Amino acid sequence: MPDTSDPSAESGLDAQTQRTVVRERYARIATETNEAESDCCSSADSCCSSAETSPQEETARQLGYSDTDLDSVDGNANLGLGCGNPRAIASLNPGDSVLDLGSGAGFDCFLAAQEVGGTGRVIGVDMTPEMVEKARANAGRNDAENVEFRLGEIEHLPVSDASIDVIISNCVVNLSPNKPQVFDEAFRVLRPGGRLAISDVVLTAAVPDAVRADPDSVASCVAGASTIDRLESMLDAAGFEAVRLAPKDDSDEFIRDWDDDYDVSEFLVSATITARKPEDGDE
Repeated sequence: MPDTSDPSAESGLDAQTQRTVVRERYARIATETNEAESDCCSSADSCCSSAETSPQEETARQLGYSDTDLDSVDGNANLGLGCGNPRAIASLNPGDSVLDLGSGAGFDCFLAAQEVGGTGRVIGVDMTPEMVEKARANAGRNDAENVEFRLGEIEHLPVSDASIDVIISNCVVNLSPNKPQVFDEAFRVLRPGGRLAISDVVLTAAVPDAVRADPDSVASCVAGASTIDRLESMLDAAGFEAVRLAPKDDSDEFIRDWDDDYDVSEFLVSATITARKPEDGDE
């Protein structure tokens, strides 16, 4: 049964089970070798037919990353995960403090670090120890002295109050069984005037019951998404202003392949989600 104490829970799993299946999936991904193929390579008609382009690179290009982005990060930080490119909407400036919710192996963090420069800093938070270990190793490969990775849940951020200018995230909030708390925490750690700029999936129709209760579907960003209206309400309740959710019309090109049994683009779409914490004194 879902966790009825949390009215935001979208999946058919209780909160503890949801956290467990998500952590297990990303621990497995994190411990794959550099040569191991991502989950998109598990089917015969996968994206892995090109010997010159890795599946991770292929997926990243679909999500909106440029060849320059891919070439500028060393190591295996790009795991081919996500549903967009949050940095493209973040409008980062030199000197900014950036927080990445669910930072994985660090790909978005390293790209953000290049924009904020030596006077800025980037913090990645991930709840999977194996991912944090991989990200820290990648930080060494990229000489990313202004990036650090912390172990923690996005519902309980290990980050000080009012210390962050911009929060980014790539297809992670949908994995949380308590999304209102995620946005409350985001609001807490942002400075007045700080911004939220994330990519995530949103519901456009009801999820089939069999998918909602499937642990693999929940852990792979298929079954835990919220509708645009619900997300707007959560962000408003947390105190954000200038809330905007914009679905990506072309996201069906990659979302439809996320499940072997369903065309999930029939009820799911990638979207950009932006919002701002009011300045001190704003109503």
